[in-house]
Amino acid sequence: MIIRPAVAGDAAAVAAIWNPIIDDSAATFTNLRKTPEGLQADFAARGPAFLVAEDAGLLLGFATFFQFRGGPGYAKTLEHTVILGPAARGRGVGRALMEALMNEARAQGAHSLFAGVSGENPAGIAFHGALGFREIARLPEVGFKFGRWMDLVLMQKFL
Repeated sequence: MIIRPAVAGDAAAVAAIWNPIIDDSAATFTNLRKTPEGLQADFAARGPAFLVAEDAGLLLGFATFFQFRGGPGYAKTLEHTVILGPAARGRGVGRALMEALMNEARAQGAHSLFAGVSGENPAGIAFHGALGFREIARLPEVGFKFGRWMDLVLMQKFL
């Protein structure tokens, strides 16, 4: 397995991993599907802050970060997304992606990294806890999807 920055040619594969999560799970509150064109723009804007894991030409998952909130006062505080395809789960791919992403965040001078995890995603909460993220807030009923309100768990790791 290799971890590398995403390139334009990865866009369709990233969309194929991300869109089923958007469509069918409460792991994210959005219902807006990703397009290859939009992802290519994200890859170009984020550069080495958008990583993919690949094994024998198969894209297994991705991780990316972006500024937590707008404005210069938040420039060193980042939020991330990590998503794996079904074939990658339980193989250490998520941990490897996150280690590489945290290294990139450190290299860019980040102070801390946030995870916004659905309260309906206990595996995501446990995964981040195993990486040293601490739950710092639980925001009740801030996400709405599938006709119901969901909690958002904010987790943070100082880099």
